[in-house]
Amino acid sequence: MASFYDKKFIEGSDEMDVLFIVYPNIVLLDLVGPLQVFTHARKDSFSDPAYRISIASKVGGGVHTNTILPVNSDSIETWFLQSNNKTIHTLVVVGGDGAYEAIHDRLFVKQIQQLAERSVRVCSVCSGALLLAAAGVLDGRRAVTHWEDCEQLAREYPAVKVELDPIYIKDGNIWTSAGITAGIDMALAIIGEDLGKHAAIEMARSLVTPMVRSGGQSQFSPELDRQAIDTKDQFAFLHDWVANNIGRKISIDDMAKECGMSSRNFSRRYKETMGTSPAKAIEVIRVNKARELLAATSKSIKVIAVDCGFMDDERMRRAFLRQIKTSPSQYRKQFQLH
Repeated sequence: MASFYDKKFIEGSDEMDVLFIVYPNIVLLDLVGPLQVFTHARKDSFSDPAYRISIASKVGGGVHTNTILPVNSDSIETWFLQSNNKTIHTLVVVGGDGAYEAIHDRLFVKQIQQLAERSVRVCSVCSGALLLAAAGVLDGRRAVTHWEDCEQLAREYPAVKVELDPIYIKDGNIWTSAGITAGIDMALAIIGEDLGKHAAIEMARSLVTPMVRSGGQSQFSPELDRQAIDTKDQFAFLHDWVANNIGRKISIDDMAKECGMSSRNFSRRYKETMGTSPAKAIEVIRVNKARELLAATSKSIKVIAVDCGFMDDERMRRAFLRQIKTSPSQYRKQFQLH
């Protein structure tokens, strides 16, 4: 596959064609989420649309999705003929249960390989990564897919460096994303790279998305994990209280008081219910908030450490190493949206 760095890419040019590849039984949101982002992306409010969008499949026509709505598409062969060998700016292979069958379609996989060779940037949403892997596009690359498909991706394509946690990964010109809405996060990050951070933020506002999430964020939500464990919501209000008071020093006594318990009884009950100590839970909440600020703001690490209740940057550094095996500075360098 031709290298991204062997191709000329002019930021903001009018040659930014985005081609979505679909097949029977795709997840509709895997397509329409990124499609909505690219369709309405603009450098600023006075600019024309930044991308030209096409959708193609193996044979063209209506393609069934996992909903009652089909998707209309050109055939890949027709698209090749009409494109006059034009370079594809961004190729996006969407996901869905149909990927499990599609990876065994040699012609379709070969077509994806040929399209990737003509693309400046190659992307997948969810299980679309399986098709990129089948085409050899992910060999030697870091990649992610929906957490339910990571094991299969790693088992069937050992040349791929599969990671379980991130919502999306950029490795050179190859982008892969986790399930469903992570495709929107990836598309927003691409907008940020192509058109600037301001354009990505404005698009997120238009979509009423709460923030532009970095790829370093986990597809496993600490909040959802806590909800899954605490099925009776015994401590949901407490976790909200901690998050709302993240900048202050919080003791076990403070948490016990919020719960109307003695400190000893609270610690015992909390560990029995949540499977971890209150102190560990506070640290997880602090680290998660710090990750958001490192990725989405230009605040200094020292200021973020204070804002998140670590008191100083060294305490925050040690907490990061315990929780996510990297330092705050390394995390920001890798995942901040510029």
